[in-house]
Amino acid sequence: MANLVLYRKYRPKSFSEVIGQEHIIQTLTNALSTGMVSHAYLFSGPRGSGKTTVARLLAKAVNCESKKDFEPCNKCQSCLEINQSRSLDLIEIDAASHRGIDEMRELREGIRFAPVKSKYKVYIIDESHQITKDAANALLKTLEEPPSHAIFILATTEIQKMIPTIISRCQRFDFRRLKLPEIVKRLEIISKKENVKIDKKTLELIAINSGGSFRDAESLLDQVITFVGEKEEIKLEDIKDLLGIVDIVLVNKFVDSISKKEVSEAIGFLQENFDKGLDPQEFTKALVNYLRQILISKINPDLSNPLISGLTEEESLKLQQLAAAFQETDLRKILSLFLEAENKMKYSSIPQLPLELATIESCEMK
Repeated sequence: MANLVLYRKYRPKSFSEVIGQEHIIQTLTNALSTGMVSHAYLFSGPRGSGKTTVARLLAKAVNCESKKDFEPCNKCQSCLEINQSRSLDLIEIDAASHRGIDEMRELREGIRFAPVKSKYKVYIIDESHQITKDAANALLKTLEEPPSHAIFILATTEIQKMIPTIISRCQRFDFRRLKLPEIVKRLEIISKKENVKIDKKTLELIAINSGGSFRDAESLLDQVITFVGEKEEIKLEDIKDLLGIVDIVLVNKFVDSISKKEVSEAIGFLQENFDKGLDPQEFTKALVNYLRQILISKINPDLSNPLISGLTEEESLKLQQLAAAFQETDLRKILSLFLEAENKMKYSSIPQLPLELATIESCEMK
């Protein structure tokens, strides 16, 4: 069998293993304990926040043959089949490719039949906001009054695109974006199970680059483990190139030139580093993030969190020194200039030109 990627290999198999989303887990486990499971659920939230994982856990719990309170046993035939993605009574539908009225009619016809082995036939419809209006209307009646053996779980990343009549027929749960300590905790658990030694700073950097997504963080960790190979311990320096991280020292030096209005030095610095292979877009992305941290530090130093910024104590001190060199109004204007440059670079025939123009304008600002 092919080697499973980490986010599939270590997908939580019980509610107790889920990190974050405590409000949702508590509500669902209470419903399971009291036998008050609804016929239709709507899970909304950002990608990688655990919607499909919790949906599969709910499907497993309602069909478990020897469930303890609310936790699935993970030993009965139903649990094993769902864990191995071969259950005939768990139907997962990707609405991005099955969004038309014909597909919904087929679903409506198929739902009439009783489950093959389990107590419930569970339908998980992912990216459900992509279902067309006609298809949604065809699904409405079934969603409102499904057979007693059917449960619907709709998942979406764009709740605003769902038609109100669908939302009104479901119990809605809003998954929040995951916090960095929660992602780091999850990565530590996986690293331990994989017998990989990796320092906490490296895990924090992976978490920062995951965009608040468990799945993206686990994919990055998988990539890092493969990249470093048989190394005894993975450290921060080993993965900066892999993740495309721009050295913060370069960004600090560049912003220092802007604070002193040294336009010639700033442009020369860019040219020299681009000739060495520095990616203009990655540099601008890092620059915008750095200027944002300076602005936050300027407004309120207590809001500048080292874990969120990804800076060491020494780098945080340098950032605060730069914050003192700028006026808040100037910082806002400079940040807007480089943010605009970042957008323009995507379409420019000379990628670094918008960055150079923003640099000149920032240095010439009165």
